[in-house]
Amino acid sequence: MYDLIILGGGPAGYVAAERAGHKGLKVLLFEKNKMGGVCLNEGCIPTKTILYSAKTYENALHGDKYGVFGENIRFDFGKIMARKNKVVRKLVAGVESKMKMNKVTVVKGDAYINGRSQQGIEVSCNGEVYWGVNLLVCTGSEAFVPPIPGIAEAGDVILTNREILDLKEQPQSLVIIGGGVIGMEFASFYNSLGTQVTVVEMLPEILGNNDVEISAMLREHYAKKGIVFHLQSKVVRIDGTTVYFEKEGETHSIGGEKILVSVGRRPVTGGFGLENLNVELFRGGIKTDEKMRTNVPGVFAAGDVTGFSLLAHTASREGEVVVNNLTGRPDRMRYNAIPGVVYTNPEVSGVGETEESAKAKGIDYKVAKLPMAYAGRFVAENEGGSGLCKVLVGARYNEVIGVHMIGNPSSEMIYGACMAIEQELTLAQLEEVVFPHPTVSEIFKETLFSY
Repeated sequence: MYDLIILGGGPAGYVAAERAGHKGLKVLLFEKNKMGGVCLNEGCIPTKTILYSAKTYENALHGDKYGVFGENIRFDFGKIMARKNKVVRKLVAGVESKMKMNKVTVVKGDAYINGRSQQGIEVSCNGEVYWGVNLLVCTGSEAFVPPIPGIAEAGDVILTNREILDLKEQPQSLVIIGGGVIGMEFASFYNSLGTQVTVVEMLPEILGNNDVEISAMLREHYAKKGIVFHLQSKVVRIDGTTVYFEKEGETHSIGGEKILVSVGRRPVTGGFGLENLNVELFRGGIKTDEKMRTNVPGVFAAGDVTGFSLLAHTASREGEVVVNNLTGRPDRMRYNAIPGVVYTNPEVSGVGETEESAKAKGIDYKVAKLPMAYAGRFVAENEGGSGLCKVLVGARYNEVIGVHMIGNPSSEMIYGACMAIEQELTLAQLEEVVFPHPTVSEIFKETLFSY
């Protein structure tokens, strides 16, 4: 009998397993593929690895801006992908090592929930049956491929985030359906390598729920670098390597050697016996409360399978909430300070309310913004580069409710804004915080002083 059975070894599952094992629980984790889930094997880590190669290549190409010159600067697509695979293997091994260190039993295979018996929650895998007092479902999500006419007949021309990471050769042209985070990161990578990239997006702006002003700045940056954007455009059919879309009542077409479908992801809730526990679903995902409990006692869910916040760091935190409550530490999941990052070049980072969301919720707020160039370190390291830092505060108490940035390295700075929002810090309190100089992070404080 296990204290906790976990289905899925992604960021929610393996973090929960590690924390639970460390606290003395007897833990069993099932994973049918590689440890680390989509994030480590098909998402976060492999994409950031290839994006860093692209950034290194671009820095070398434009080193003359910094007084550094090189000849015959080139890249090797095969080696970029090989390094990506090496990084993934290393980190997968690291996760497996953590499981061993914390005495977590890992079983590889397709697990199936048989239901609840007198012995507990019953799960079978590879012909064996296991029982647990508690069950944590972390089965993640999968790429959503819409039923566009002609998409099935296009064969290997069509790619999702999984197939595009396994390409052996660089495509000369790429059409990306969907201008969200995944779409823009691949657009950034291939544009840096010289592929002709076209992005077709249904919404009026790229990056969905991100701050619209910041999103527009990123789009304009990449438009200058050659990416073609078709906004408010609906794909109506695909014919071989040609994408047909409607825009303002007219039908247009664009061709590409490969077509990346990146229109979102959906929770994986079928195929593993979830229905045998009568777990309630909501909007395609498993419904949970703030302690990640489902409607069934002893059954929890965390990560993308909830369909709420499809981010690896959200998943990890949700897994921690489950374990904390199981081990006597009252905890609840809060989503008001979940950061989001787009690892393009320049990076886009944000947390909390945007102007658009604040207006929609009727929140009275004030906004201040400054160019990143107000930070000396940014000017020193981003020759000719631009950026923006935007801070939203509540109009009544002057507490920070949202921070949004475009510019490098905003991904490494946004955590400070997360802490400010989580702790409901006010402008007066943040004035007393000392920032190191010179750093790009100083832009946060400089923006606060511009109110």
